[in-house]
Amino acid sequence: MHLHIIDAGHFKLDGGAMFGVVPKVLWQKLSPADDANHISLAMRCLLIEDRDRLLLIDCGMGDKQDARWQGFYHRHGEGNLLDSIQKAGFSPTDITDVLPSHLHFDHVGGAVQWNSRRDGYELTFPNARYWAHPDHWAWAMQPNAREKPTFLSENLLPIQESGHLHFLEEENDTSTHYQPRGGPLSIFNRAADRFPFSTSLELLTADGHTEKMLLPKLHLGDKTVVFAADLIPTTAHVPINYIMSYDVRPLQTMDEKARFLRQAAENEWILISDHDPIHEAYTVQATERGVRVKDTGPLKAFL
Repeated sequence: MHLHIIDAGHFKLDGGAMFGVVPKVLWQKLSPADDANHISLAMRCLLIEDRDRLLLIDCGMGDKQDARWQGFYHRHGEGNLLDSIQKAGFSPTDITDVLPSHLHFDHVGGAVQWNSRRDGYELTFPNARYWAHPDHWAWAMQPNAREKPTFLSENLLPIQESGHLHFLEEENDTSTHYQPRGGPLSIFNRAADRFPFSTSLELLTADGHTEKMLLPKLHLGDKTVVFAADLIPTTAHVPINYIMSYDVRPLQTMDEKARFLRQAAENEWILISDHDPIHEAYTVQATERGVRVKDTGPLKAFL
């Protein structure tokens, strides 16, 4: 199995929104803001190469929306989803499976693109099966008022209408899962079609940021790699109370982070950051102040 970091570009969000009730005087030391109070964020995806399968975790925001909409998020940097996949040695038609950690626009937007006539949409990865947790898909299809602006129909309906959408199911055993509600996902869809990474991939779920966000956990020999998604969007968010205003259940996020980080420190997990503008991967350790970042660097340096 080989892992490839995929750079889908950078964007900006309000720093205050990204750190919630934490005062700016504290968070700006870790995430410097510009004159408009915006901080730079990556859209980092993960491509998993396993024998004849290519699984893409997250897809960035894509470029379907008009210039005015794109301007809200100040796209910058040289990263591009398809270019980055090509640099890894693959093409969009090579991707066999797409698994967004959740369906917010900055994680699933690149999964769908304009067709050649720009009068409709098509799948960016036409040969892939697109996977989702059924509860999260239902949540996105009937969004609450808080999350409605980030669940965009042009990102979701083309996947559903294509016939490429597959759902995961949960298993009953919760003994090894850090999250209070529910258990790890068994890796198969409703048609009992085995998900092709069942021997090496476990899917953790978290409900604080949004309902049933997925955190892929990979077992690579004696190493464990976890795509932390928006449970811990940047290394600056490792402290328990550094959470986003975007989280629908902030107190649950704090509980999930505490449990997750305790396990990550105890078991020396390698964590991949989806939004940190600098650090691809990092490890954590227990300190007198709580769990904190230990080492940072490119993913390949940890493997």
